[in-house]
Amino acid sequence: MANEEAARRDRLTSIESLGIDAYPAGSNRTHTIGDVLAAFDDLITHQNTVTISGRIIAMRHIGALSFLRILDGSGNMQAVMRKEDLGDQYTFLVDHLDVGDIIEIPGVAYLTKTGEKSVLAQSVTMVAKALQPLPEKWNGLQDVEIRYRHRELDLISNPEVLARLTMRSKFIAAMRRFLDDAGYLEVETPMLQPIPGGASARPFMTHHNALNADLYLRIAPELYLKRLVVGGMEKVYEIGRCFRNEGIDYSHNPEFTMLEFYAAYAKKEEYITFNEELLRHALKASTGSTMVTLEGMSIDFSAAFPRITFRESILQSCGIDIDQLKTQEDVERETRLKNLSVDFKGCHGFGEFLDALYKKTGRAAITSPTWVFDYPVELKPLTRENPEDPTKSACAQLVILGAEIVNLYYYELNNPIDQRSRFEAQETLREQGSEEAQFMDEDFLSALEHGMPPTSGVGIGIDRLIAFLTGAPNLKEVIAFPTLKPKNEL
Repeated sequence: MANEEAARRDRLTSIESLGIDAYPAGSNRTHTIGDVLAAFDDLITHQNTVTISGRIIAMRHIGALSFLRILDGSGNMQAVMRKEDLGDQYTFLVDHLDVGDIIEIPGVAYLTKTGEKSVLAQSVTMVAKALQPLPEKWNGLQDVEIRYRHRELDLISNPEVLARLTMRSKFIAAMRRFLDDAGYLEVETPMLQPIPGGASARPFMTHHNALNADLYLRIAPELYLKRLVVGGMEKVYEIGRCFRNEGIDYSHNPEFTMLEFYAAYAKKEEYITFNEELLRHALKASTGSTMVTLEGMSIDFSAAFPRITFRESILQSCGIDIDQLKTQEDVERETRLKNLSVDFKGCHGFGEFLDALYKKTGRAAITSPTWVFDYPVELKPLTRENPEDPTKSACAQLVILGAEIVNLYYYELNNPIDQRSRFEAQETLREQGSEEAQFMDEDFLSALEHGMPPTSGVGIGIDRLIAFLTGAPNLKEVIAFPTLKPKNEL
């Protein structure tokens, strides 16, 4: 490897000694490779000159003929160099070009004897010299550590990674358009917060020197978005990064992208349908279809999602009826009687014990997209009680393949007295040792005391959703630069 890098640097020195700029400013590209391939028949008929630019990902020389495989952001195709066309430049290029170099080629559409769509080079200009070789001759980068730590090499080597990240960008853009068209306003709320609120999670802490104050990286934008609703912005949304100081696994990353949106005066069924339409629209816009294949199953997002209650999901999967349980000791006892392996370590309070049981049984058994309703009120300190059963919360979560993708509150809690008592219960859990219980937020309570209209709200984990829709095995595949352990600690 060291010898190859040295040889490349020698070739760069040779190029520069001849007064050739290997890093010219600007570009003369007239067509992407995708454009050329799409219009190839017309281009070959009229022999119009096109100029393509891209990276050499493969190269072979046969005497006075060279074949280069060129890659740009729209695809790859072959370029052909002939000595009879390039003269003395041909020998120079053969001696100085390397796989990985970025070149610019004006030429005409050309069909080889084997029927390969190509560009016949009229000249070749080097626009960036690669001083390091592509890994494993560009087409076989499999080392996970290198793939995630050097995503640029992963994108060059593995087209499916580029396709996933491209789909992600298109999906987010489509969600924005859908919400904008529905009258929502995109807003920005603080990432540095004096109190981390809006979710039950362990936060990251930092220190602001000028203020001499400890601050937290936000775990969710929820409370600030609701304060905007109080102020009269009746439809708001935010797409941005959130941070939770938790473990890293196939479905968790310490920093992740969330979409949250809130609407005053929304109606329950209309709001749930709106969320299904949002996902359907974004999927169709980013992939061209509402069909997705997940672990061998074909799922049609054009149909309404089935529904089940939190209680029913547990009852059907393991036979435990949580409505017959009153304490955390009841949960532990029934779990033992059913010979279930559930880790209750770190759980504090009845709600957290039910949540651990649900994650191991009911949620894990759900495969296709399903709305789960009626979570215990202890698990949702920011949502209203279900009017039909005050022990349940007025929320629903969309679960796919055992993971929560959409968290929907069709009746947000807007009673400041009730909200204060919920926060106080969370404070008690914190005193008992819970690291995920929520903090008392007096500023938010003050906002509620000025009156928040009936409001519905949603949180969607973008990374998790894209991972499922693209069939990625873990979140790192759909995050451009996932969180990794620093190299000096490996």
